[in-house]
Amino acid sequence: MADELTATVSDPAADAAGPETEPEEPIKQRKNGLYPGVSDELAENMRSGWADTELRGLEPVEQAGHTARRRAALSARFPGERLVIPAGNLRTRSNDTEYPFRSSVEYTYLTGDQTEDGVLVLEPTATGHRATIHLLPRSDRESGEFWLSGQGELWVGRRHSLTEAERLYGIPAADVRELADSLREATGPVRVVRGHDAGVEEALTDKVTAERDEELRVFLSEMRLVKDDFEVGELQKAVDSTVRGFEDVVKVLDKAEATSERYVEGTFFLRARVEGNDVGYGTIAAAGPHACTLHWVRNDGPVRSGDLLLLDAGVETHSLYTADVTRTLPVNGAYSEIQKKIYDAVYDAQEAGIEAVRPGAKYRDFHDAAQHVLAERLVEWGLVEGPVERVLELGLQRRWTLHGTGHMLGMDVHDCAAARTETYVDGTLEPGMVLTVEPGLYFQADDLTVPEEYRGIGVRIEDDILVTEDGNRNLSAGLPRRSDEIEAWMASLKG
Repeated sequence: MADELTATVSDPAADAAGPETEPEEPIKQRKNGLYPGVSDELAENMRSGWADTELRGLEPVEQAGHTARRRAALSARFPGERLVIPAGNLRTRSNDTEYPFRSSVEYTYLTGDQTEDGVLVLEPTATGHRATIHLLPRSDRESGEFWLSGQGELWVGRRHSLTEAERLYGIPAADVRELADSLREATGPVRVVRGHDAGVEEALTDKVTAERDEELRVFLSEMRLVKDDFEVGELQKAVDSTVRGFEDVVKVLDKAEATSERYVEGTFFLRARVEGNDVGYGTIAAAGPHACTLHWVRNDGPVRSGDLLLLDAGVETHSLYTADVTRTLPVNGAYSEIQKKIYDAVYDAQEAGIEAVRPGAKYRDFHDAAQHVLAERLVEWGLVEGPVERVLELGLQRRWTLHGTGHMLGMDVHDCAAARTETYVDGTLEPGMVLTVEPGLYFQADDLTVPEEYRGIGVRIEDDILVTEDGNRNLSAGLPRRSDEIEAWMASLKG
């Protein structure tokens, strides 16, 4: 990684004004940099000789019409109030390196933009709100910021001009560096989405309340419960890429056996980066008994023939919508008798859960249906004393099922998490909702309450389900689910 050149830029005009003029503040001082400063001659050289790179004839982003409707709905919910939705800032990973930036879901949902430091402000008017997107403009070449600052364009790449941003997102754009002062002078009721931009929150510290801000966050979360056509299309793209990522993994399982679970993780990550923005969450590549750890993301264990590989992974699209799919695969291509027994029980539970997903059904119905099947199997196998109704009432099946059977899906892998309980978990399914159905059975390696042959086996099957007008559609149907279909699919890919 290149060593940043940062130093004070000498301003000839300030120098000519005499000793009473304060020198320009350094863009950034870097300890142990190899260059002690910038000469007047170099500074002047860097100011000129650059071509005009303004992008003209830009078309609005694909979701611009949808984001406009979302802002209108937000405006209608909070008339007369100033609404502030930040994208967030870069976060330091170590010293002068940053984590990859991912804009806040609320900001991108309402704008389509993903730029760090961006802030959407809805100013109240007599008829609704006036939206402005506040962004960093192009790097300033006159001051040298574009090549001296660690976030200058010669270091991190070109960003859109304010004019370009207006055309892309259909929202008037302004310089975000002037926003804090404007917010400090704001009058009237204000709400802000917290947790993304400390500078914005500091500017509003005496104007907002936690309770009112939480109402804004909850509303924006509930807006995303029902997906529009653009969102469904993006989720299908994410799932289709994820299917290809699973195929990639099966083709290289021999290399994973020679290395570790990280070969599985890396193989899937390549597909995610080539076809999308990133993975939507940390890939779970859990082989053998690691499959019994629900969020196993260390991925540093062995991949052995005869074991199962639980792969829980999803590609995130460039618009930040993610898939979330799980398959539990026999590393050698064939389930053993006990593996198949457990896998088929989970498959039957998932079938019951998916069947329960339909408009008008309670959100909990698919969970209850899947759990009922799992409890039945546990009683049949003699692992827990029946009847099934007693097991479910006491939650005894949870020793081996552990988690809920699904969650909403969208721009967050666990989407809409801030929604009110009555509209989410206790709510009713509607067309356009997208959720996962993912039952599982996990028999820990040290669980002495089950026969030895069960121990160390973990199985989860997860698909992404769209609620339709007359039932549901499995967005991830491109991946086989039945145990015999899995074996045939793996054989065809390896062959």
